[in-house]
Amino acid sequence: MLVPAWLALGVALAANPAPEAGSPDAGVPAAAPRPADKGPQTADEAFATRVKTLEEQVVDLKEKIFRTKARLLLLQETVLGGDLTSGARAVIYHRNEMGSQFVLESVAYALDGAPIFTKVDVNGDLDKREELEIFNGRIVPGNHQIAVRMTYRGSGYGIFSYFEGYSFKLQSNQTFNAEAGKVTTVKVVGYDKGGFAADFKDKPGIKYDISFAKEQAVGRRGPDAATPPKGDAPAEPSK
Repeated sequence: MLVPAWLALGVALAANPAPEAGSPDAGVPAAAPRPADKGPQTADEAFATRVKTLEEQVVDLKEKIFRTKARLLLLQETVLGGDLTSGARAVIYHRNEMGSQFVLESVAYALDGAPIFTKVDVNGDLDKREELEIFNGRIVPGNHQIAVRMTYRGSGYGIFSYFEGYSFKLQSNQTFNAEAGKVTTVKVVGYDKGGFAADFKDKPGIKYDISFAKEQAVGRRGPDAATPPKGDAPAEPSK
């Protein structure tokens, strides 16, 4: 049977009524379907996440092993009645001798591959400290290596305003020999190694001041104190 056009139109409008004027849906097109949620990680993503987790665990384990060795040495000395000749002690200081044109943003120290100190400057609590003791403990006699990373930021003003925004990343390491029954003091110094006329990118450097003293003379440089050659580390400016 032939259905009049006006009757078919009425049936269609009844089935899909138009939104009333002023209603929230008036004039608003139908919402597009939401994309499907992201699926599970790919094999590569899962592998990368696992590797990162393992790296963090290895760093943490190295630090625990290093500190455990120090505690064992201290316990050995206690059991032996305070015999200091069987072990050595290391005291490590961080010093900041850079001028006001450089702001120390962060430092990271490791001893024999184990992290011992990491700090980021917050409101000058790192940059404003001229000297900071970062390690004081027992170590095994023999050769040891200290690795350092420092990041400085240019803080120019006036004719030196072009310093502003430049970043200087310094990396350096130094080997020292810890002798049984002695205290090895290592001062790691960030300093301005260039003169007034030097290019600003050549100014930041790292040097080491290492001295030795008998265990009972902690804090005093005795006649057996010695200072090996100081090392410098070049800076790598970036912007």
